[in-house]
Amino acid sequence: MKKPTRKLVLAFVAALGLAAALPPSASAQAVKSIRGSDVSAPEAAPGGFKPIPDQAPIQRDYVQQPPLIPHKVEGYEVTKNFNKCMDCHAWSRYKETGATKVSLTHFKDRDGGELSNVSPRRYFCMQCHVPQTDAKPLVGNQFQRAEGLR
Repeated sequence: MKKPTRKLVLAFVAALGLAAALPPSASAQAVKSIRGSDVSAPEAAPGGFKPIPDQAPIQRDYVQQPPLIPHKVEGYEVTKNFNKCMDCHAWSRYKETGATKVSLTHFKDRDGGELSNVSPRRYFCMQCHVPQTDAKPLVGNQFQRAEGLR
């Protein structure tokens, strides 16, 4: 066996031995928030929340906040070849469907150039836009809405 390969195998074996030597509680410690309290996911997570039925969008809390999705999106296909959201939100369809049209900002490339179609970096809607739910915060906070949006 060549020296670099032998060193790699030895390092791998040592890592496995070290992992086996750790007490089980070391990897199962409670996660602490920066506020000092324990953070644990709700019993029914993930998906234990209930989507809020289709309704008017919840108001935004700060400038440049992506709008929340005011309807169910379960089963929506968003792949590199197809985007279900564009069935209603595309500029060519929003009037007939009554949906909000895609923002002009979604048609710019990273250098600010205008595109004729939605930018690839803005194509996967649910990277930024999330459905409205009845989920409660995991930890308390004192967040205040931005003054300019009241």
